[in-house]
Amino acid sequence: MTTTPEVSKNSVVILYKGGRLPTWHDLTPEERDAYQQEHVDLMLSVACEHGLMRLEGFKLMTPQGAWERFWIIEFPTLEGAEAWIDAEMAPPYGRYGYYEYYTARHWGRDHFSQWVTRSPEPVVPDGTDPHNVPALDVDRDSVVALLFGRWRPEASEATPEDRGDAEHIELMQSVAREHGLMRLEAFKLMGAQDAWHRAWLIEFPTLTGAEAWIDAEVLPPHGRYSAKTFYLSRRWAPQYFAGWVQYAQHSET
Repeated sequence: MTTTPEVSKNSVVILYKGGRLPTWHDLTPEERDAYQQEHVDLMLSVACEHGLMRLEGFKLMTPQGAWERFWIIEFPTLEGAEAWIDAEMAPPYGRYGYYEYYTARHWGRDHFSQWVTRSPEPVVPDGTDPHNVPALDVDRDSVVALLFGRWRPEASEATPEDRGDAEHIELMQSVAREHGLMRLEAFKLMGAQDAWHRAWLIEFPTLTGAEAWIDAEVLPPHGRYSAKTFYLSRRWAPQYFAGWVQYAQHSET
């Protein structure tokens, strides 16, 4: 296992906290269908033009106001990420959305993938034309903890021994083994926020595993030196959105 997680600069990742505003429900069903179809067609065109690499959504188990879903959207270039953000907010559909965007890079991809103890089944596109949106639902076969965190300022003054870094890693890996960690992904913001510098996806087959991970993350002494906010979620229609990536990649060939 590598000793130090590294930033990958081979792509740009959009971290998107999104949802629909209450005004969306003031529209007629016909208006909603028309606006959604126009939006889907536009986003697929951006996906094809800029080589969408990944589109994965997570529905919060407890919505935070207008924030209902968290998205990972990946492009090979910053230009593609910018084009996606601009298109997503374009009216008329964009008038009815809640948008909170951050650009990031993969952090420690090879490092943290080695923590996985129960590899998930690969997501296979459902084979439908992504222009035709089916009824969407969550995947209930796993629970994904979303973590937004950073070191507290005083952490830099403490030694790794004082912080209990080695013990923390050993503890987290023991939780991973006991509860069958399916995924551990980290993203480093390109522009740090006051409340968080990195985001994490932590996936387990059960809620018990996710709870055990969260409990272990905040234990002192290590937990005392970091600020962490957690949300529980489930994957959102993974087969359908995997089809977007397949569609974009096939359009390039």
